[in-house]
Amino acid sequence: MGRLKSLMLLLLLVFLNLVAYPVIAAGPPTCPADFGGKCSDPGEWEGEFFPGIPKIKYEGPSSKNTLAFKWYNAEEEILGKKMKDWMRFSVAFWHTFRGAGGDPFGAATKFWPWEDGTNSLAMAKRRMRANFEFIDKLGVDRWCFHDRDIAPEGKTLEETNAYLDEIVALAKELQGTKIRPLWGTAQLFFHPRYMHGAATSPEVHVYAYAAAQVKKAMEVTHYLGGENYVFWGGREGYQSLLNTDMERELNHLARFCEAAVAYKKKIGFNGTLLIEPKPQEPTKHQYASNLT
Repeated sequence: MGRLKSLMLLLLLVFLNLVAYPVIAAGPPTCPADFGGKCSDPGEWEGEFFPGIPKIKYEGPSSKNTLAFKWYNAEEEILGKKMKDWMRFSVAFWHTFRGAGGDPFGAATKFWPWEDGTNSLAMAKRRMRANFEFIDKLGVDRWCFHDRDIAPEGKTLEETNAYLDEIVALAKELQGTKIRPLWGTAQLFFHPRYMHGAATSPEVHVYAYAAAQVKKAMEVTHYLGGENYVFWGGREGYQSLLNTDMERELNHLARFCEAAVAYKKKIGFNGTLLIEPKPQEPTKHQYASNLT
């Protein structure tokens, strides 16, 4: 009799799981933009972006509140400096607001409710406002960005720079005097023009475009009070040595970096220039594979 009850209970659990799974799997995403719908009107987003989420506070390791810091106490002094000055956390705009939770083998899995499925200037402004509400509620005072994360690319470089200027002006207003970028950088890897590199591209017009893009990205980082400027050469490398002139490419890369250093001094940017190393991906081998 006991075995029969156990079997019936097991069958009941399997049945409930089969019934519940389609409901969970078929549940609508937060935003239906990928299905051709609209998440909201094209105008300004009304209300909070993260409603019901209070400012995150330190409550100590014994707190049961999932929206509280257990160990990070921003104002606690350690060896003469506040913890927030030792740990300069920043909100990465790319990962936080542009990442869709997909991978090379699957579709997007994350949909913000304020997204409308476009990369318009109005949408960029909405994302920027969401960014600073998130920063405020999280209680950090730094953020970081790629230029093309925060503003759309236009038909020409001039149009693109105008879009970027408009978004940066909004960011300057929203960040006030307390918040500033930990770093800014130019996105020199996503657009098809950079498929064979930016500073190491065999096409001179691509090299020139990349230089102009870095110039503008460094200017806006400086304007926003950024502490650093980052170089990540995701496309600066090779897939095969059979069609690669490494000496020439490395010379071009060195000249590119020298020009960036010179321009940094010219505009009075006191931030540190950083190189982000990575051995590979998307290229088979990246020139800035390590810092040794």
